[in-house]
This record gives sequence, structure tokens and C-alpha cells, in this order.
Amino acid sequence: MTVWIVVSILAVVLSPLAWLRPSRRQSDRMALRMEARRIGLGMQLAPQEWPHWLPQEPPSPCAQYHRPRRGKVSPCWCYWQSEPGVWVNQWREVLADEALLAHLRTLPGNVFKVEADAQMIALYWGERGDAKVLQDIAAVLKALA
Repeated sequence: MTVWIVVSILAVVLSPLAWLRPSRRQSDRMALRMEARRIGLGMQLAPQEWPHWLPQEPPSPCAQYHRPRRGKVSPCWCYWQSEPGVWVNQWREVLADEALLAHLRTLPGNVFKVEADAQMIALYWGERGDAKVLQDIAAVLKALA
């Protein structure tokens, strides 16, 4: 009887340790973030207010992967992916620039937004995929920077 009491007490004492262990999904995300850092991308969780017209609301805060821009005079723009392969601006006008569209079409369907300002180019991603998807994202950010 005392053995069962001791085992029960040990189980109660050690059970919170299982809560501290990251889940498989959290471990996969951390591996992606470390790989992004290794290949030269910056990453942060950035709060966002998403447009009401997106079919599904992305998470907030969302993972933002970014890279500094190289050019001195670079145009600023922002596009959302309303559905896989369809990129629209804030007025829901479809992207017409074929050179930019060729790069954005290589991105996965869970990239929600790509924006460029004077200093950096940023991409908001749902972080679903493997290192190959991350390589595609890095290639697009490098090409657009």
C-alpha cells in the first residue's frame, strides 16, 4: 500500500515537468527560426491588424521574417495573399507587376503579407513547412531586397 502512495506522490510532483517540455509543433517552429537566423534572415513576432476582407484571419502576433533592403531609392509597397497565388493591395486590386508577381507566386499559401519600406522587406508567414519552404522564402526576400 505504501508503495502506491509513494508512486502517486511522485507522479503528482513530477507531472508539472511534462508541461514545461515544448510540443512537437513548438520545436519545429524553433528549428525553422534558428535556420532562418543561420541563413541571414531576421525574425520577430509582430502584432498586426489584418484587413477585414481576408478570408481567414491570420494570427496576431504573426511571425515576421525580414531582410534589409540594399537599394538607395526603393519603392514602398504592401500586398496580401487573399488566396494561394493571388496577391492584392489594400484596395483589393490584383497585383499587375509581372516581375514582382513571379517572385510572390513561389511563396507558400500560408504567407499572409509581403511589404517593403525604405529600410527592409518583410514577409508574414504562418510557419508551416520545412527547411525547403524557408529556403524559398529566403530566396524571394533576397531577390526583392
